[in-house]
Formats: sequence, C-alpha cells, structure tokens
Amino acid sequence: MKKTGAELVRFALEQLGVRYTFGIPGVHNTELYDQMASSPSITPIRVTHEGGAAFMADAISRTTDHIGTLLIVPSAGAAMAAPGIGEAYLAGIAMLVITGGTRSDHGYHYQVHEMDQLAMVRPITKGCWRVEKHEDIIPTLYEAHRLATSGEPGPVFVEVPVNLQLFPGEVDSLPAPKHVGAPHPVDATAVTQAAQLLAQASRPGIFVGWGAREATELLIQLAERLNAPVATTLQGLSVFPATHALHTGMSIGPAAVPAAENAFKDCDVLLAVGNRFGEIATGSYGINPSWKLIHCDINPKVFNVNYPAAITLEGDARQVLQALLDQLPKPTVARDGAALRRQIADDKRRYLDEWLRHDGHGRVNPARFFQSLRSQLSDDAYVLADDGNHTFLMAELFPATRSKHVFSPTDFNCMGYCVPAAIGTKLTHPDQQVVGIVGDGAFLMTGLEMLTATEQQLGVIYFVFNDGELSQIAQAQQLPFNRKACTVLPQVRIRGIADAVGAAYIALPDDASIERVIAQALSDSKQGRPVVVDVNIDYSKATRFTQGIIKTNLSRMTLGNKMRMVGRAAWRRVVPPT
Repeated sequence: MKKTGAELVRFALEQLGVRYTFGIPGVHNTELYDQMASSPSITPIRVTHEGGAAFMADAISRTTDHIGTLLIVPSAGAAMAAPGIGEAYLAGIAMLVITGGTRSDHGYHYQVHEMDQLAMVRPITKGCWRVEKHEDIIPTLYEAHRLATSGEPGPVFVEVPVNLQLFPGEVDSLPAPKHVGAPHPVDATAVTQAAQLLAQASRPGIFVGWGAREATELLIQLAERLNAPVATTLQGLSVFPATHALHTGMSIGPAAVPAAENAFKDCDVLLAVGNRFGEIATGSYGINPSWKLIHCDINPKVFNVNYPAAITLEGDARQVLQALLDQLPKPTVARDGAALRRQIADDKRRYLDEWLRHDGHGRVNPARFFQSLRSQLSDDAYVLADDGNHTFLMAELFPATRSKHVFSPTDFNCMGYCVPAAIGTKLTHPDQQVVGIVGDGAFLMTGLEMLTATEQQLGVIYFVFNDGELSQIAQAQQLPFNRKACTVLPQVRIRGIADAVGAAYIALPDDASIERVIAQALSDSKQGRPVVVDVNIDYSKATRFTQGIIKTNLSRMTLGNKMRMVGRAAWRRVVPPT
C-alpha cells in the first residue's frame, strides 16, 4: 500500500496512545499538523514557545500513563525545546520528540533549518533517529517509544524529512506496537543479603527518590515493618506521604529539616530507593555516612558513584521492595517506634513554629501561606514549583500527600518550568486543582505561555512569589560580595501580564489576606481561565537547605580560600563596592 509519511506518523502515534502533541507548525511539519488535526484521538496543542511545549510534555509523562509528545520544527524548534528535553533527560522522564527535517530528495544544500540536529540533541536524549524511507517510520517510532519508556525513562528524538511527510511511499503493512516484556528479575542473593542487613540493623532508615513513585504502598509497609524514618529527595517529595508518622522531610544530613537530620543521625543501615544521591538530594554532598548503604535503582550506572554501597539491587522499585518484604521477618527490629514517631512529630512542630514566629515585616510569611494552601486544597490537587528559592520553601513547608502530585525541575534545574508544566497537568486532569508556585524571575521566562491556558480554557492557578529579585542567587551574592550583580529585577506589573493573556489577577499583599485570596483564587479558577496571584513574599528567612549547603561548601574550602572569602566579605562591609 502507499501512504504519506505524515499518515504513517499519525497512525503510529494513535497506536501508541498519544493524546496530545505540543509545538508550533512550520514549513517542515505542516503535513504532520494536518494529520493530527484529523485524528479522532490526538489533539495538537499550539504553544507560545517550544521550550514551553517540552515542559508541558514533561508534565504529561509525570502525571499520566501516556507519553508527552512534541511536534516541532527542526533545528530552531529543537534548540528552543532543548531546556525541556534536557530537564526530562536528567530527571528520567519519558518524552517523544518528533521534528520535521529538511528535504532529502533533491541534493541541494543550505536549506532553511539545515543542520545536523541529531548531533545537537544526542547528549540530552536516550536515542535519536533520522528516518530515510517510508517503511521505517512506524518501526522507528515504536522503537523510540520503547526506549523512552523502558528502564530509566527519558526523551527520544525522531526526525522525519519533509519530503517523506509530503509524498506517498510504499509500505508492506501497518503493524501494531509489540508488547514490552516484563522487567528482569531481581538478584535473589542480593535481596537475601539486603533483607538480613536490614533485619540486623538497630537504626535503619529509608531515603527515596522519584524512581520509587509507583511503590508508595510498599514503602509504607516496609517503613512500618522496620520502624524506619523516611526521607525523600526534592524530585521525590510526594513519593512518601508527609502525613505519615515516619515521614521526616527532604534530604538527610546538615541541609535537611530538623526532623530528618535528627531521625537519621545515627542511622546504621540506609536503604536508598530510586535515588541517585545527586547534589540537591545530598545538600551539596554534605551527608557524612554513618551507615551501610543498600542502593536500589533501575539504572545500575548510579551505583557507587557518590556514596559506596554495601549491596546494590538493580530493578524496578516495586519488584525490589516486594522481594525485601517477602524476606524480612516480623518484627525485624527492637527499635522503639513510638519514641521515633514522637521525636519526628515534635521536630516538625518546632520547625513550623519557628517559621510562624518569623517577622516578615508586612510581607507574606511562607509558612503561613503554605499552611493555608494545604488546608484549602483537595488531597488530589497537583502542586508544581519552578526553580528558585520558592522551590525549597515548598519542599520544607508544604506537606505532599500523594505520589506524583508535587514536583519541580531538579537536576537540570531549569527556570521557566512551572507555568507550562502546570498547563500540561491541567490539560490531562481538568477536574482536579492544579497550582503553580513560581518565582517572579521564572514567571518572566514563560509567563506568556498562559495564552495556551486561556485558549484551552484551563483554570490553572499561579502563585507568583514576587520579591523583585532572583532571590536564590541574590541572597548568595549578598553575604560574600555585599552587593547584588544582575539579580535585582526591574519593576514588573504582574497585573499587566495577567491582563495580556486573559488571566484573572489577585494581589496577596500580607498575612491577613492569605486565607481570603487563596479561597478566591480557587473559586475563580472554576470559571475555566488561569488565575495569577501576585504574592508579596518574604524571603528574609533562609531555608534549612540553604543554610546547610552554605556550611557544607565553606567547610570544604581550604583554610586559605576560606580566609580569602571571609576577608573579602568583611572588607566590603567596611568599604562597600560601588
């Protein structure tokens, strides 16, 4: 039979269960867009910027069981989407990126968009392909999808030249995707050794990341069996419910909140699940191990990179945790679980009280804001943060209760994530509350993407933490430099941006307004339009995370460099820089 390449792409995406594509039409993909517009099961979504498209697709993959998909122009479009592709790559998020390609049938060069875009995206994808004939289009897309969703997920990239899209070519059949086989079994000997080590531990602990997102119930069973405290990474904030008595907070060690730091202080065996011990998760590698490490991950490349493991368990988190539960005796330890739970609860209460007592001098106290937000949101609400100071405030002060319902950019650490990612989330969860927490600097990067939310009638709520600075960096500059270089923002009228994109606008000036404004925002969002809340946030109190990484990095310096840094900071207070 003869089919155009565009028809073949549409068929493959329909078979793969793709529901939305994100991107912007151009001369190299108009045939693809025409086919998507005719599909009964796929809705093409036009965006304002390809970077926003990638962040929307990222959120689709994080919160649903179908893959986030881009449909973008080659080269320039791929370059603009690169921040979102890179975020997905380092975060382990499946993404299918499809671009057009320059003509491959006439032999001329210096075409518009002509470059080796596969070379550009290869470092930030699990695999990339340039299709050369019609019969390869469907098999290539199926293989790309298989690679993107198997093992540790990630983005893949497929280029389909425009001449293949335009013209019909011969294909033998229209095959269905092959079923992906079951994961490889976990090493039984290693499981037995790990179970024995946990059973013998007097103070075991569990440290979980995004890789354990589908294993929450098993984590709860294991934590209760072991009487073990549970900490999470930043990306894995929602993997273990903050309402559970054994939940301690983000990270362990000197950059963690008191509940986590104290609960893990004398840990002798640490079980890490779906956690790579990256820079943020470890507070800039400030953890000083007192434990033997049992490291479980689907990607064996993460083992023994930053912290050596006594036992490694390669496999899916659900398989590994079930195997451990099957091996562990009941009960396993003599540890006083009631005392541990009381300690965690007391530490959490004291830390929250410390924040509530903080005087923000008329600005909005972050703890009061997050306390009210949690109380007014449904349990199944989605809360997304961008990258910045607000990220760690959310991590320490907002209790996440459902897996995959609270997330933010992490290792790639890309600003501009929240606004479009919240749109992707709301698009696929129209009946659930979707809230974005975004700093003013990050909001300026992708705020115009709210046009997509307005067009699609999506009631997303954005709380813009507005302090007029790139605060995370501004605060880091102030202590050593006694000045802020390029981190103070010009005055921006947030209301003007909201008006421009058709969003509702509400000001949140002080603590007395918190309850009323959040309630109004939730009510207004039900009208099917985005809502922008301009939060006059107080950033004067540092998070435990920020305090911890400063101490860790100072302690790592040589005496000479430390004296130089301290001396410069002191001198600049005597003679301020101009």
